[in-house]
This record gives sequence, C-alpha cells and structure tokens, in this order.
Amino acid sequence: MSLDKTGIAKRIAQELRDGWYVNLGIGIPTLVANYIPQGIEVEFQSENGILGMGPFPFDGEEDADLINAGKQTITALKGAAYFDSATSFAMIRGQHVQLTVLGAMEVSQNGDIANWKIPGKMVKGMGGAMDLVASADNIIVAMMHANRAGASKLLKACSLPLTGVNCVRKVVTNLAVMDIKDGKFHLVERAPGVSVEEIVAATEGELVVPENVPEMVLDVVRC
Repeated sequence: MSLDKTGIAKRIAQELRDGWYVNLGIGIPTLVANYIPQGIEVEFQSENGILGMGPFPFDGEEDADLINAGKQTITALKGAAYFDSATSFAMIRGQHVQLTVLGAMEVSQNGDIANWKIPGKMVKGMGGAMDLVASADNIIVAMMHANRAGASKLLKACSLPLTGVNCVRKVVTNLAVMDIKDGKFHLVERAPGVSVEEIVAATEGELVVPENVPEMVLDVVRC
C-alpha cells in the first residue's frame, strides 16, 4: 500500500543530517519536524522569521502567536530566534540553509518544479518558494505521485507555471523515492507493498529502474 502524508514526512526525515539548517515548505514538508531521527540535532527555519522551529504542538498546548509560514501553530525549541522577513530571506539567499523541503504540483525529469500557481485560480502571491529554489543547492520535493484525477505529477516537462528550473535533486512520493540526475528520474526505493511496475505505470517522465529496488524502512518516531 502507498504511504500517507505522515509516511512521506518520515522518509524525508531520514535525509536530515546533524547540524543542518533546514527550511520546510507549506503542506507535507511541515510534518518533517515531527520525525527527527534520534541522535541528531537540526535547526528548522521558517521564512516568516523563526529559527529553531519544533514539532507541531499537542492539542490544548497551542500558542496562537507562534506560527509557521503556512499559518499553522508550531512549537519553538530552546534557544529559538525570531527575526523579520528581510533577515529570514537574507539567510535563504545567502545559502545558509543546507536543505529545503518543498511541496509541488508537478516535477519534471529535468528537475524543474511547479508549485505556486494553477492558471485560472486566484493566488495571493508566489510566496517564498521562488527565493528558495533560486538559492538552495539541496532541494527535496514531498508530493503525491499522481493528482486527484490519477494523472502523473512526475512528468517529462511541467505544464504549469514554473517555480524553478533544474533545481530538484530528490522526490519522495507516496509510492517511491527518486533521485533526479542526467535529465531522468532514478528509482531509489519503493513504498512498502508497492511494486516497481506500479511506480513505472504512475510515472510519465523517463524512469531509470535498477535491478534491485529496496523497500523503504520507516522506523523513526515522533520527537
């Protein structure tokens, strides 16, 4: 069976490394803060001006004044810092973030990402993703493999307005983990119970499949 959003976040959390500064985008990426592997320390940065963001609060422990960029209530770890948006984006543009995790509506086999606008639908603005993809060297996308109509979101070329070009390194979906290199998707792992054939059928873009594709191991717990 495929992963849910929590499963995707747990798998991405395994990509974290001790001492990293990490920016989490809106949606599935925010869940990653709940599943930091034991034995490492990371600092989560939110573009609305906090460094040291913790996991989501438990019910009844919310602080309405403490939110992330998606307007969700969060916690702050000991030693957290708060600052204005200009300082936050200076940190992003200055490449002081080692990992950026974003959601997406489409990703191409060339590493292009579309995640800010669907033509004909009103949006308030492009948000911070434009700066993140232009500045970050290590971008992981968290997304569902297909849209609600069942069409693949992993494409030869994106059809929606682009957020960034040739910038995504890895994609983690409800079906698989894939690296993007040499203009192709490379299958790394499959979700528990999901076959290689299912992943190939759900991927429009060119997919390189090795002889052996291991299942994901999801053994982290809520921090």
